[in-house]
Amino acid sequence: MSRTSPPDPVASPAPAAPAPVQAGPRRTAVLVLVLATLTATGPLATDLYLPAFPQIAADLGAPEAQIQLTLTAIMLGLALGQLVIGPMSDAWGRRRPLLVGVAVFTLVSVACIFAPNAGVLVVLRFIQGMAGAAGAVISRAVVRDLFTGDEAARFFSRLMLITGLAPMLGPILGGQLLLVGPWQLSFAVLAGVSALSFAAAFFGLPESLPADRRSPLRPGTLGATVWRLLRDARFIGPVLTLGLSFGAMFTYIGSFSTVSQSDAFGASAQQFSLVFAVNTLGIMIGTQVNARLIGRLETSRRLLVGLVVAGTAIAALAGMAAAGVSGTAGLYALTGVFFTMMFGMGFVFPNATTLALSSQPASVAGTASALMGSLQFVLGGGLSALAGLTASGQASLASMAVVMAAGLAAGATAFALSRRSAAAG
Repeated sequence: MSRTSPPDPVASPAPAAPAPVQAGPRRTAVLVLVLATLTATGPLATDLYLPAFPQIAADLGAPEAQIQLTLTAIMLGLALGQLVIGPMSDAWGRRRPLLVGVAVFTLVSVACIFAPNAGVLVVLRFIQGMAGAAGAVISRAVVRDLFTGDEAARFFSRLMLITGLAPMLGPILGGQLLLVGPWQLSFAVLAGVSALSFAAAFFGLPESLPADRRSPLRPGTLGATVWRLLRDARFIGPVLTLGLSFGAMFTYIGSFSTVSQSDAFGASAQQFSLVFAVNTLGIMIGTQVNARLIGRLETSRRLLVGLVVAGTAIAALAGMAAAGVSGTAGLYALTGVFFTMMFGMGFVFPNATTLALSSQPASVAGTASALMGSLQFVLGGGLSALAGLTASGQASLASMAVVMAAGLAAGATAFALSRRSAAAG
């Protein structure tokens, strides 16, 4: 057990009934593995095919900007799906909505292999996102069912250590798959991973929300709950910080494939995937350093550390864009900047999630998780799309820097204002 952390006015958890599952060390390890498998499916779905964008565009006879819409589509699907699945899990329990969502995700992944054109692929990716939302939203709700406060922050840090492998290994695997087969092979692999996730959930994840702690699925009650959450500074502040910071990071994820493989830097698909993996290692290291600080530094202060580190890196990125860096040396320099940014995000994400969910009772954890996840993906997809609003229609290093700086600054402002409001109230 860690030492008790100092009181945190933002993170004071609401009273909750005892957890229905005793999560001892072995049980916690199993939960981490199962929930990480489920949570990692979404990031893998967004990252695995990134190196194949040029090939997909050529094969389907579509401009690359239209292929970029397949990424936006799955982000929107993830956002809307969480709004539907989260309240369902509060009313019906966690297992059933989760298993149905993962099963549909698997089937749609197979359908993507046979997409005849870019328009159909966009639609399928939207449905895929709707179904894939189950793993993300319900995994967070399960953690809230079982843990609060520093224990929740510690669990989320462990979870991100494993789920961080998905965005790190996704582009590497996607780049290597292009050496042995067409872009459709990425979706075949994704279907296989999803099938394994279904088996892990079916055999390794018991119901964590018993019937006497569930909330009826009534439109009026749901609307009142959402309205209360939106007005609760302890919840909405960290949620906006999370969503806007994710938007800054996703701008990098969605645009760097194009930027790194442009004439300015000349990276191959394999080189891009390697650089992407190194940068993703930063978020994994950040989450583990964050976990080491639990009990020594309060949650909101750990979040502030992450915002400062990420903000410093993005400021350096803006300077490099203004200086017109290019070539192999420029690519190496960008790798260091993005690594630092991702390290900071390793503090931001688990602590913002903990502050938001620990402020709410377990009976509405699914709805709270859904609202948080939906805003995260809406802001992520929306901000990343802004980077492509250039004269050429393609994202540039400068447009990335502007969007990322604006997103992180807005997130930091939201957190500062919410803390002031919570302290005053």
